[in-house]
Amino acid sequence: MDLRLAVLSRGPRLYSTRRLIEEARARGIDVSVIDPMQFSLFVNEDNIDILHQGKPFNYDAVIPRIGHSITSHGVAVLRHLEQLGIWSANSSSGIIQSRDKLHSGQILARNKIPTPATAYVRDMKDVGRAIDSVGGLPVVVKVTQGTQGHGVFLRHTLHEARNLVQGLLMTGKAVLVQEYISESHGKDIRAFVIGDKVVACMRRRARGREFRSNFHLNGTVENVDISDEYREVACRAARVLGLNVAGVDLLEGVNGPLVLEVNSSPGLEGIEKASGANVAGAIIDFVSNDHNFAEVNMDLMLKTVPGMGALSIHMKNHPYLVGCTISELHGSRKPAVMALSRDGDLIWNPEDETQLRFNDVIICYGELEDLKLNLRQKLGPRPTNHESNRDEVDA
Repeated sequence: MDLRLAVLSRGPRLYSTRRLIEEARARGIDVSVIDPMQFSLFVNEDNIDILHQGKPFNYDAVIPRIGHSITSHGVAVLRHLEQLGIWSANSSSGIIQSRDKLHSGQILARNKIPTPATAYVRDMKDVGRAIDSVGGLPVVVKVTQGTQGHGVFLRHTLHEARNLVQGLLMTGKAVLVQEYISESHGKDIRAFVIGDKVVACMRRRARGREFRSNFHLNGTVENVDISDEYREVACRAARVLGLNVAGVDLLEGVNGPLVLEVNSSPGLEGIEKASGANVAGAIIDFVSNDHNFAEVNMDLMLKTVPGMGALSIHMKNHPYLVGCTISELHGSRKPAVMALSRDGDLIWNPEDETQLRFNDVIICYGELEDLKLNLRQKLGPRPTNHESNRDEVDA
């Protein structure tokens, strides 16, 4: 069956949208530009449905090009399409996670992906503490929701930073104070990730005294080759945020790459002109090859059967179990240990004799009440400080 593809975009004349359409048609794909603001969504106890301009939406896959101004509605449409089993190049959850700089930073940090030190500020009295926590002045002040460099400021004094934060808070903005990476002033690297590969890169440079290097702020772009370390960090950042198509912005720190931001709807004009790569064509090829293989939302699948589900146990919260094997944790009633998360890798069905380490996370599946009861018995109460000290002395 021929692929029927929709590009969700409000700007059919925009460079990125036009290029996607050109490359799809060059491959003989039935493709249309669909305005995400013209959908009607329906939900009842029997089924869910969606109409576009009052007509059925008969497409197999979508490439979302959802602008920041319509994020809420666009994501609602995308969720509806996902419920109907329509494949999307980027998931609704991936778009939401990437567009909130605080949320994306939390996910990146949890997965040990290097980022500039960042503090979330909700009160004026926290500004000084936030600046100290990220390494001192100067600092970058930014809002959690922003695009193309808007809402990003560099401040050199405490007075300037406090005044700016106060103004942003008074207008209802959520504010981040971020470490200033001096060696990367006025420049960054945009790595374009499709699937699990970096298909093109460019270095962006700001003009004049501007420190933001965004192409849309009149910055210059040039082709750049990046190391395997930079490629790996870019791909991991896109993956943990749930994005198949992403523009990952990297700073060149003294100790290696730092992820500044991950864009779920990256522009194609700058990257294609700088790199000479056919990025639009690579996106269409990825869609053609992968649209039959939808990734599973494990959280929803594991909760399909009432009472069943998955639990995670972080060994750092139970340090007295470090060194035990999985079989010792089982005891006589064996929970289903589906996976072991270790050092950025996921080990499925780990061997019973695998020894647990401090930073390990084990993931168990089963009937939740039985699972919790069993694990409580195996975990037991945490030893008191007195017991811990005694053990150390006896040892």
